[in-house]
Amino acid sequence: MKQDIVSRHGWERNLRLANDHLELLVTLDVGPRILSLCTPGGENVFKTYDDQLGGRGEGDWKIRGGHRFWIAPEDPARSYHLDNHPVEHRVVEATGEVVVDSVQEAGGRILKSLGITMDPKGPRVAVRHTARNIDSTPLEFSVWALSVMAPGGIEIIPQPALGEHPRDYLPTRGMIIWPYTDLGDPRWHFGREVFTLRQSEGYPPTKIGLPHRERWIAYVVGETVFVKTFEFLEGESYPDGGCNFETFSNSEMLEIESLSPMRTLAPGEEITHIEQWSVLPVDTEILIESEEALGQWIAPFLTRSGLV
Repeated sequence: MKQDIVSRHGWERNLRLANDHLELLVTLDVGPRILSLCTPGGENVFKTYDDQLGGRGEGDWKIRGGHRFWIAPEDPARSYHLDNHPVEHRVVEATGEVVVDSVQEAGGRILKSLGITMDPKGPRVAVRHTARNIDSTPLEFSVWALSVMAPGGIEIIPQPALGEHPRDYLPTRGMIIWPYTDLGDPRWHFGREVFTLRQSEGYPPTKIGLPHRERWIAYVVGETVFVKTFEFLEGESYPDGGCNFETFSNSEMLEIESLSPMRTLAPGEEITHIEQWSVLPVDTEILIESEEALGQWIAPFLTRSGLV
């Protein structure tokens, strides 16, 4: 893996990580924030907000775009703390993991460590989110990982297999619906085997959450497929009514969000939540005329990602 510090987006200190398959950019002047992820010479799968790049020290929170590390449940103080100051980074020699550390003071002192490990043999990167309670009192929260995706794509959300009546009595398909979400919104498709959500201009915000056991989510945008995987731990308590996955979209972007279980951490204790990412070039047109066609189309990309 190659590493260097580059000047990009109005910031002087940006860590660029690259191998033969991927390039990733992390700003060190604010954050922690992963600004871009792409194949060599390809387009960034993340959206960034040009008018917010290069800024620091603002009096209000800025989305900026890219991938961010939040604390759940959503809270005006704890979630929206001002992550607009320089962060520290280090390399773990034994593993090659690059770690970006930052401390947030809002809602209790929390040390957030964002660890990034690129697979030298494939188009994969592991992103570790560790939150340590460095306050003097216990804190209850969940780790929340949010990727702001580039506009114009389609999100693919696999669903559990359908059961049979009267054999299967208990529910397996939970959904949490936010108050502003219209399930008749034409961006959504709620199918037998898959849900999809299109990012489109001119639409209001929409959001749902799921207890997602299928591990993977895909986002197809431009000439790229982005695959994200994360775990669901049975028997654990998750925020927002049991969600380890949430997705939000508005007229500008779409977010793919994963969450850890809720934990009450004593001073000095920590919780870790890991996502695995893969980015692959698209060499055929996406097929969406049916769920079967979409499933057949995405399957080779999932195999090539090495994550599913």
